[in-house]
Amino acid sequence: MQSQIIWEPSKKIILNSNLYKFFEYVGFSNKNYSDLHSWSLSNKGEFWSAVWDFTGVIGDKGKVSFIEDHDAWMTGAKFFPDAKLNLAENLLRGKDDNIVVIETNESGDYEEYTLKEIKYMVAKVAYGLSEIGISKGDRVAAVLPNKIESLISLLATVSIGAVWTSCSPDFGTKAIIDRIGQTDPKVLFTTSDYVYAGKKHEFVSRIKNISKKLKSLKMIVLTEDNNMSSKDLQCDYELFNNFGNESKLNFSRVLFSDPCYILYTSGTTGAPKAIVHSVGGVILQHLKEHKLHCDIKSGDSAMWYTNIAWMMYHWIVSSIACESILVLYDGAPVVTSSGHTNYSLLWNVAEKVNLTHMGISPKYMSSLQDNNYIPNKNYNLKSLRWLMSAGSPVAPNQFDWAYNSVNKNMVFASISGGSELMGCFLLGSPMHPVRRGELTVKGLGMGVNVFDGRNSPVIGKPGDLVCTEPFPSMPITFWGKNGDERYRNTYFKQRDDIWTHGDLAELTPFGSGIIYGRTDNTLNPGGVRIGTAEIYNICETFKEIDDCLVFSKKVDNDEEIILCLKLRENFNLDKGFAKKIRKTIRTNASPRHVPNKIYAVNDIPYTMNGKRVEGAAKWVMEGKEVPNLSSLSNAECLDEYSLLNSKPIY
Repeated sequence: MQSQIIWEPSKKIILNSNLYKFFEYVGFSNKNYSDLHSWSLSNKGEFWSAVWDFTGVIGDKGKVSFIEDHDAWMTGAKFFPDAKLNLAENLLRGKDDNIVVIETNESGDYEEYTLKEIKYMVAKVAYGLSEIGISKGDRVAAVLPNKIESLISLLATVSIGAVWTSCSPDFGTKAIIDRIGQTDPKVLFTTSDYVYAGKKHEFVSRIKNISKKLKSLKMIVLTEDNNMSSKDLQCDYELFNNFGNESKLNFSRVLFSDPCYILYTSGTTGAPKAIVHSVGGVILQHLKEHKLHCDIKSGDSAMWYTNIAWMMYHWIVSSIACESILVLYDGAPVVTSSGHTNYSLLWNVAEKVNLTHMGISPKYMSSLQDNNYIPNKNYNLKSLRWLMSAGSPVAPNQFDWAYNSVNKNMVFASISGGSELMGCFLLGSPMHPVRRGELTVKGLGMGVNVFDGRNSPVIGKPGDLVCTEPFPSMPITFWGKNGDERYRNTYFKQRDDIWTHGDLAELTPFGSGIIYGRTDNTLNPGGVRIGTAEIYNICETFKEIDDCLVFSKKVDNDEEIILCLKLRENFNLDKGFAKKIRKTIRTNASPRHVPNKIYAVNDIPYTMNGKRVEGAAKWVMEGKEVPNLSSLSNAECLDEYSLLNSKPIY
């Protein structure tokens, strides 16, 4: 197969990388990644123990690194069963006078925090939690913007061995309750308002409704005073700045397998699943990924554009364990005011803080591409060594954009994993070339493979992305009734004791990978599996198309492909343009990829975390009810899809 290298690391980059040093640390003189990866799977205890030592995990490792279970190979395996450690203790390391957090937002506000200041705030809030009876295993929830209060509430919660769970205030009331309501939190950190895209949004009414539903609440901690009363909230409340007292920071070390986070699936096919993650799994997986795969070093700075509900928030927070600077950005990445659209907000931050690692979404990149915005024309981005993207498949032309418009001498890493594993199956490497449209390597210690319909591994062909070996950051369970059973049914029902992730993917002969989209949205015309990303990548090359959605519809014993187009202003869908689209798809993909019907629509449905929702549009078009509309950021647009059968077809 063709594979185009668009960037290669210099010898200096390779020799100075943490991954190269890890090769030497474990005695791999040949520096062959494939050999190291194979060793990491066949010698799990030795590998993860080496990761613990090399990355400097703080805690008592115990004498045993790995216990295998031949009857339940993946779900029965145990890592570091005797280990004792604390997540906050591992994150809050370094010199007290080091700048460790920078807080900024769409308005340009800017605040720096030293490690000493962060520790002081964490100790104070931890004291407050302990004073009201919060202890190991209790759930503490946060519905906050991506600001310093979110980070402090997280660190304080896990410092005492409690469990942190979160949502973003832009979620609707039902969506918030559907998530954190499952876990019966005893404390809620929240806000009376938030700012997004230049507009101030009131949140007080939702706090009142949420507090009425969360009967387990002992306390609400508000970041701003809005003259509310305990009667309004159905429980006691305190202002964040007044919560707790000055105290010595203590860390409660817990078992490796004890819980620290509860995250949630998107919820587009039913109630969001509450995924419970372990302290040790989070620490070990994140330190491996940040230090070895992303090459984060002391003094670096990292920012991911995210809200606190998305797994990438938890992931990027862990970067401070590398003694680097965490940059928190709150608000919109693009703001329109008085007819002018400002695309520069994130890039202004990148230049101001000399950012070394930056994470953005393919949708954001597409928006900049479509509007011909070139960041490096206006900003000095030479400090940026890594640009990363996640959330949906990255189109090959977006690789081109990254190198032409951001920095020609950096690693661009498309990464793939999820909330379920609190990490990545495929991601970047400081020692490998970047191949256009491909994810660079399988993660160390991750038994990643692609299986065909006969459950045989395949190279160079699309199939199901699977993981055949246990890893430390596997979920403990799903929170709630029958959690273990629901967890096993979600990932291990299709293949006994093999994790089936739900992505259509391909592994290349070069050790890299390609993600084509979710298998539940896979197109199957004529019995041939097609990933939606293949069609999206082609549509995004048309300047006339602002956004698009692809799904299939059953016709007799086959499927037809439906393509919905949201067109840019002053462009219309007609037979000529539809013919041009079909011809381009046929030429660049195959005749089977060509859509049978093309519709013009006003909007494309997305989840709160910015993922297209093909299934919801398909269900509505077929006259079915969407299971969980509260998971969508713009559910109202689905009304149009219920009328597609009566709209003009091209």
